[in-house]
Amino acid sequence: MARYGSTTALVVVDMQNDFADPDGSLYVAGTDDIVEVVNSHMREARASGATVVLTQDWHPPETPHFVSGGGPWPPHCVRETWGAELHPELATDADLILRKGTRHEDGYSAFTVADPTTGDTTSTGLAAYLDARRIDTVVVVGVAGDVCVRATAIDAAAAGFETHVPWNATASVDPEDGASSARDDLIAAGVELS
Repeated sequence: MARYGSTTALVVVDMQNDFADPDGSLYVAGTDDIVEVVNSHMREARASGATVVLTQDWHPPETPHFVSGGGPWPPHCVRETWGAELHPELATDADLILRKGTRHEDGYSAFTVADPTTGDTTSTGLAAYLDARRIDTVVVVGVAGDVCVRATAIDAAAAGFETHVPWNATASVDPEDGASSARDDLIAAGVELS
C-alpha cells in the first residue's frame, strides 16, 4: 500500500462503467476486479488526511476523440449516460471530481487536455489545485494503466510531484505489450511503481 499523509493526493482515474463494467462500450478487462483495491487505497488515503481526486471522462456525443469523428476510440463515457457514471461499487468520498474531455479535446491526463488536431495542451487546473493544498506526492490508480493512468502519472511527475503508481490498482487496455511499454515510460519519467 502506498504511504499517505496530509501532503499526498490520491488520483483515482476513470473508474467508470464504460471501462469498469463488462457491458461498457470500452471495457478494460480486469477493471471490475480492481474496484476493491482502489477502494482500499481511498480508505487509507482518507484515514491519513490525504486529498482524494476522482476523474471522469465526460465526452460530448460527437467528438474527434471517437472513431466516428476520426479518432481512435469507440464512443465511451458520453456525459450524462450510464457509461460515464462512476462504477457503483467505487467509494466516492472525494475532495474533487475532475471531468476531462468535456468539449472536443483529448482528455487522457488529469493534468492536461490536448487539442485533437494540433496536439496543443491546456491545463485542467489540477496541478494548481494540488499546489494550493500543499501536496507534494501524488498516487495514481485506476484505468487504463497504459493510457490515462500513464498520462496522468507522467504529467504529475513533470509538474514536480513525487509520483507513485501501485500497478495492482490499475488495469490496462493491452495487459501485455501496452502495460509493459507504459511501465517503461513511467519509470523513465521518474514515477515509482510498486
